[in-house]
Amino acid sequence: MKIGVLAIQGAVREHVTALQKCGEDVVCVKKAEQFAELDGLVIPGGESTTIGKLLVRFGLVEPILRLIAQGKAVYGTCAGLILLATRVEGSEQFLLGKMDIAVARNAFGRQRESFEQELPVPVLGKEPFPAVFIRAPLIKAYGSKVQVLARCNAEVVAARQDNLLVSAFHPELTDDVRMHSYFVGMAKGN
Repeated sequence: MKIGVLAIQGAVREHVTALQKCGEDVVCVKKAEQFAELDGLVIPGGESTTIGKLLVRFGLVEPILRLIAQGKAVYGTCAGLILLATRVEGSEQFLLGKMDIAVARNAFGRQRESFEQELPVPVLGKEPFPAVFIRAPLIKAYGSKVQVLARCNAEVVAARQDNLLVSAFHPELTDDVRMHSYFVGMAKGN
């Protein structure tokens, strides 16, 4: 198993550390040729408009879309969630457009409104997950193939559609690696 972390902007190091704690071989991905060896990919949080522009500029769109088409697991956190969406309210930004979700950017407010909340995430077990929200998006609508994994104040903040996983929160900023372990399980075909 080799898991890639898209390393062009965002919380790269923290995702690498979390995946290594899960016992995985992790590579920081910056070039198109690196995608061929991957069993899964994490698209980290950061600034979704910037990441989208860099994906286009560095020729990384097609390799990511090919990875998804091959059924490889892809996990988008925060900005990664936005990029995987098919629609973003009030924005014409670049999207990979592969998960049937409509997203509202910065739905919880600005940086100063960031917060941490214990969330029930049933696929991770009985213990609540310490979710860190930083300028987080929300999933405002979703298609029939999307499985809701977690809600915060009744709003959808984590979901799965086939080989795609998204969370509005940042699991890499906690010591709890259950979200990453769940993703690794997806990459292994679970």
